[in-house]
Amino acid sequence: LGDPSVAKSQFLKFVEKAAPTCVYTSGKGSSAAGLTATVTQESGSRDFYLEGGAMVLADGGVVCIDEFDKMREQDRVAIHEAMEQQTISIAKAGITTTLNARTSVLAAANPAFSRYNTNRSVEENINLPAALLSRFDLLWLILDRPSHANDKRLAEHVTYVHRFSTHPALEFDPVSPQLMRAYIADITKIEPSVPPELAAYVVDEYVAMRQDAAENVENGYGFTSARTLLAILRLSQALARLRRSGTVSRDDVVEARRLMSLSKSSVLQVGD
Repeated sequence: LGDPSVAKSQFLKFVEKAAPTCVYTSGKGSSAAGLTATVTQESGSRDFYLEGGAMVLADGGVVCIDEFDKMREQDRVAIHEAMEQQTISIAKAGITTTLNARTSVLAAANPAFSRYNTNRSVEENINLPAALLSRFDLLWLILDRPSHANDKRLAEHVTYVHRFSTHPALEFDPVSPQLMRAYIADITKIEPSVPPELAAYVVDEYVAMRQDAAENVENGYGFTSARTLLAILRLSQALARLRRSGTVSRDDVVEARRLMSLSKSSVLQVGD
């Protein structure tokens, strides 16, 4: 979630290039059937057949949804089951089936007033239902704040690219999207497990988060539920995959908790 012109769409486009399996779509041009599945009738035989949508086609990969706030409410509700159960249930025209939608969802949206208004509450700025937001593991708020050094560096970069149709010389060797794609495709085959001695630590962390949320309910945004526990496990397993490890370590859980704390702080401390 962020102000206009903070490169949200560019980030999603890069993920589309780097991810082995990825489907990019825009919220304004996406319907419930386009995201999940639809039943169509063939003109010749008049038979009905099933066509998978973006979340079915991206099974095992990533769905990038730009302009998420521009989607109609009834279309956003359609992805609730896919984000929670990793499946899509269809019961149309005599066809009753369940499709796999084991995909990650990366969405980009603008605040309710186009730009984030610090004079309004978090709930007023983030005009999305809590039932939907709770299904995301991380929520980052990116603001377009004036900064002389950053603005100058950005303007110089854009001007250079506009003049020479290439980026300036870098002081390091970047990782190519092709190499990143191959590495991600390889590590996604790993299924890290949580050792018994670490399970108690994960439980204690979740209970502490629940207690902290109960004591700071006046801060006005977010809540901790069982989905938060699943988020900790998913992030920890993802970090273990990055290390090409089949076992989740304590450091993975600590890093997952740190990411979740920073995510929440980016929203709650926006006025600081």
